Amino acid sequence: MTIERTAEEIIIRLPNYVDTEGLQKLVDYLTYKESTAKSKAKQSDVDKLSREVKAGWWAENRSRFIK
Repeated sequence: MTIERTAEEIIIRLPNYVDTEGLQKLVDYLTYKESTAKSKAKQSDVDKLSREVKAGWWAENRSRFIK
């Protein structure tokens, strides 16, 4: 593995035998880190939004699970 930093980006090179499933999990995490790097949201705000989304999803989908 080699890691190179340029003026514009960080380049990671891996051999082709690296497990792609594990690599996908790493890429998903890095995508999350990139997306939230400049966020000024507080954890309490994130938690509140998460509860609201879950409640809304459950209200819309409850009938699919409980008959």
